[in-house]
Amino acid sequence: MSPRLATASWPALGTTALIRTHAPETLVAAYEAVAHELALIDSAASNYRHDSELERLNGAGGRRTPVGPLLHEAIAAALRGARVTGGAVDPTLTGDHDRVELYGTSARLPAGVRLDLGATGKALAADRAARAAANRTQASVLVALGGDIATAGPAPETPWTVHVTDDHRSAPDAPGQTVAIAGGALATSSTTTRRRETGERTVAHIVDPFTGDSPAGPWRTVSVVAATCVDANIASTAAIVLGDAAIARLETWGLAARLIGHHGDVVTVGGWPDEVPA
Repeated sequence: MSPRLATASWPALGTTALIRTHAPETLVAAYEAVAHELALIDSAASNYRHDSELERLNGAGGRRTPVGPLLHEAIAAALRGARVTGGAVDPTLTGDHDRVELYGTSARLPAGVRLDLGATGKALAADRAARAAANRTQASVLVALGGDIATAGPAPETPWTVHVTDDHRSAPDAPGQTVAIAGGALATSSTTTRRRETGERTVAHIVDPFTGDSPAGPWRTVSVVAATCVDANIASTAAIVLGDAAIARLETWGLAARLIGHHGDVVTVGGWPDEVPA
């Protein structure tokens, strides 16, 4: 790890936001850029704010509703994820993504259909925040939002080290693997975190759109390296849902990935990075 590495973290978007930069003198400016970007996406695409653009669209009762450029980008990213994964990642959670109508400055949802942009929206926020911080500081920057990690700016003198584990909140010595990335993005999706109560059952926050239930496949955690965090997140979430078909699909997409089974067995594909000292 570079001796000049500077870090800041704070609660944001229901998780922890983290910035790392190899230029400590730019940390305040990087924080300001990231915080501004996260505030914008929270206002546009949050499912937890009744006054967000997304919740106005969700509550429109099937009427065509104006959407701003940022929400438009977030919806487009989510719908692209649904298309490329054959519906394994679906922002409607009900298999209705092909019924969502997205126009230049407006959108329409079928009556009774809601969009949940929590997964791809957070990944998009990481991508946009990293670019904003790098543009503001002209330095290499890493931004993490929970398990969604994006980098931007000039290539760092030493690669970024990331500890990949089931839960991003775990201590650095938690079971997992420390890898180095020189750029791009890395996303981890897991059924072991952010579980929710549904009636008398506890289910994972990742929903299988084909069944409406928790994914039944063999993987508990999947990490993917890609050019953008949105692409990495789409692939890692889809792999959880696709189960036994995930490895072949990841190979078709040409993405490096690390898949952890429910009993701790590890499978890597696509040239996943080797372990490096933490």
